[in-house]
Amino acid sequence: MRNVLHLNNLFIILLVLSLKLHAHEGGHYSQGEILKVWHFKNGQSISGNFLYATKNEIILEQKEGSLVKIPIVILAKNDLKLARFKIKKYAEIHQQYTQRNIINNQVPFFEMIDIRFFGYFLVTILILLWLSKRLKNQAYFQPLQRVALYSFCLGLFILACKSSSDITPAGTTIAITGGTTTTPSTSISKTSTSFIDSAFTPYKSANLAIKWDDTYFYVSSNGIPTHNMMVGITSWQQQVPIAQPYTGTNHWSIPLAPVYAASPVSTKTNFMKGAVALAVNGVPIFNALNNRGEDSFLIGELDQWGGHCGKGDDYHYHAAPLHLSATSGLKPIAFALDGFAVYGAKEPDGTIMKTLDESHGHVGSNTVYHYHGTADYPYVVGSMKGKVTLDPATTAPENQIIPQAFTNPLRPALTPLNGASITAFSAPTASSYLLTYKIGAKTGTVQYSWTNANLFAFVFTDVDGKQTNATYQRK
Repeated sequence: MRNVLHLNNLFIILLVLSLKLHAHEGGHYSQGEILKVWHFKNGQSISGNFLYATKNEIILEQKEGSLVKIPIVILAKNDLKLARFKIKKYAEIHQQYTQRNIINNQVPFFEMIDIRFFGYFLVTILILLWLSKRLKNQAYFQPLQRVALYSFCLGLFILACKSSSDITPAGTTIAITGGTTTTPSTSISKTSTSFIDSAFTPYKSANLAIKWDDTYFYVSSNGIPTHNMMVGITSWQQQVPIAQPYTGTNHWSIPLAPVYAASPVSTKTNFMKGAVALAVNGVPIFNALNNRGEDSFLIGELDQWGGHCGKGDDYHYHAAPLHLSATSGLKPIAFALDGFAVYGAKEPDGTIMKTLDESHGHVGSNTVYHYHGTADYPYVVGSMKGKVTLDPATTAPENQIIPQAFTNPLRPALTPLNGASITAFSAPTASSYLLTYKIGAKTGTVQYSWTNANLFAFVFTDVDGKQTNATYQRK
């Protein structure tokens, strides 16, 4: 019986040692290692070194040992050729081993054995050997010892066959030709404040100022652009542009460390209140859809620059301010409130814009996501690629992102003026505006001025020549 016991002990020890010798130790990444960049057909890319493969996929190891699965069908031509070569070589070398099942997240037994289990096993063996000497005269002990050893071995086997959530990191979905793929939910480097500052620099004036801390890049402005406004609107709600107090603690806040959202929130069914981005001239950008779910551009609510005024007489864009590229060049024309930049019709390097995903953007050559403004819906943001905080006081679809700056209404909101088209807008003085509109062949005007004490005087002249005056004090 003693010989049988020794054989049992020897069998278990050899089993564990054999498994450890054949185990594939994960985590080959080391600090300073250069990771290969794999390019996709849609222009996106991802960094990671080839680790192993399945029939139609390669598994890459990224920084800190995180793994990501890439279907080879989405790879660009040269990288597709390389992937197929590596898959072939991997299959030849590793035919004797069971490959990981990434989809079901299953891990072979030997992948789960580590030094903790091995140490625990050795301690158990030593205890059992000590007890066998102390209780060598107890006949019942030898079968009990074997039961303990077999139970321990079975426990290790069950533990090893359990699925692991550490092998495949959580990911985000990106659109590709013919389907979707998963990219790792990796941390994003904090955005350089000098980079954001350089985008706002061409528009800095007495009406636009910036500052930042470790969390946000703050922008103060009055919401009034240097370009003209209101001309071209054919569906007018009788609101006019008034400078807004987006200053002090009511400034715009752009996150410096954006984080990919697990499920990007769509602008088709959300954010029909408040802004989703801030243009680099200090003008907020709202959802392409108004609070009734209509495309503001298609129904004639927007001027030639993609903007109009809300119920608080606050000027904002609903379409992409692509005209800013004339001044901004290849720099961002806006920043979304999730922290990601918005570019114009070209990539940051001047090349033609790559294919956009459902959020209306893609990962750039710097491996960081960015949006693009276009002349078609959704114009700026299709869904918030980054995490955002929703105002608990609002509900979808009229929910909004916080923090953001808010308007301070000066006067009660008016109603749409049927048939009116805005034909001209000018500034007769440094403290007054004149808006001209037409209904048919008749002309009407709204002239208003303000004092340093924020006292506003309005003169409304309708198309029949009737004049109405009103005065409002901003508090």
